[in-house]
Amino acid sequence: MPAKSRFVRLDAFTKTVEDARIRTTSGGIVTIVSLLIVMYLVWGEWVDYRRVLVRPELIVDKGRGERMEIHLNITFPRIPCELLTLDVMDVSGEQQVGVEHGVSKVRLMPEKQGGRVIDVQAIDLHSADEIASHLSPDYCGECFGANSPESALQPGCCNTCDEVREAYAGMGWAFGRGEGVEQCEREHYGERLDSQRHEGCRIEGNLRVNKVVGNFHIAPGRSFSNGNMHVHDLNNYYETPIESKHTFTHKIHQLRFGPQVPSELSQNIGSQLAWTNHHLNPLDNTEQATDEPAYNFMYFVKVVSTSYLPLGAKKTLMDTYTDTSPLGSHGVNSDGSLETHQYSVTSHKRSLSGGNDAKEGHKERVHARGGIPGVFFSYDISPMKVVNREERAKSLIGFFTGICAVIGGTLTVAAAVDRGVYEGTSRIKKLHQK
Repeated sequence: MPAKSRFVRLDAFTKTVEDARIRTTSGGIVTIVSLLIVMYLVWGEWVDYRRVLVRPELIVDKGRGERMEIHLNITFPRIPCELLTLDVMDVSGEQQVGVEHGVSKVRLMPEKQGGRVIDVQAIDLHSADEIASHLSPDYCGECFGANSPESALQPGCCNTCDEVREAYAGMGWAFGRGEGVEQCEREHYGERLDSQRHEGCRIEGNLRVNKVVGNFHIAPGRSFSNGNMHVHDLNNYYETPIESKHTFTHKIHQLRFGPQVPSELSQNIGSQLAWTNHHLNPLDNTEQATDEPAYNFMYFVKVVSTSYLPLGAKKTLMDTYTDTSPLGSHGVNSDGSLETHQYSVTSHKRSLSGGNDAKEGHKERVHARGGIPGVFFSYDISPMKVVNREERAKSLIGFFTGICAVIGGTLTVAAAVDRGVYEGTSRIKKLHQK
């Protein structure tokens, strides 16, 4: 048997001769409708293929020796910038005392005058005109029994009020307003401080910390260590000449750990997970008020590492960052991926004078007496990590499979409909002929 005959026997698509075919108006309508349906469904398959989904995964965080950045923007309307100190410490023993790098103190007008910005720069109570630059080059200011600070311009001397204050802090001594201190009287430190007592302050900027359990706090007065205790010089905070005392009423405009998630990415994730508040910073726009100077606000934060990997991003961890990298660059990778953090928070506040919460109906809740007034943030690091990975909703093979299914299924249904219409029409005609 010839080879051609063998293939003819295997033909599953038998044909009819042209003369045996019947073309009808209903068949033409069904064909046009089926073609429109095929085009619409193929377009839907294309849109689905182009759609990008964000698929979350939960893994163990295997990062070691990492650093993370904390961005903060907090307003204190009832305490001047000169009295505020920002300190950071963690369980590894690292301390950052009186943080200034990457952080700005913005002087604000009193609340009654609208709280507008006075000066974006850090407060200047030690004007260059008043510093010892006009004195003899051989001048060596007294440190009044304290050791000269390492940052002194002239080793072994305290030529400015700020150097005397730093020397006192190094010894763990309270400083006060600088009465009897030649350098401070020359710079009019006490008078300038008193003239700014009614002002407020906004602290904003970035901190870079070890990714371990730790805390940062904003408290009054210069801080120093006394044995194993971390203490602050509170004299100028409590002993104020103004009638309205200083308090730690505050508003947290923004607090986040790591870089901000782009708005388009947040919207994309939020539209897919409408039942969650995905990657919102829960402390943003938080306000707390008190009329007591001796009052303490505490926030306990649980930080969860979070990665966002766009299409085409490497499936490895973040790029390498060092302490010399610019603040604000940490976590933003060259391939478009993002290493940041989410957090949950609980808060607590108490009066440092002790007592209970009988006014709030909880007299059984007793507070300890003593402590440092201020705003404290204690953060803990979760061992788990959330990875949000962008993926195509459908693969290329799935796309072509879907097109074949659309075409085949639509034409099969159309053929069945056309056959049914034809048979029905034929029977009706036969009935009329009888």
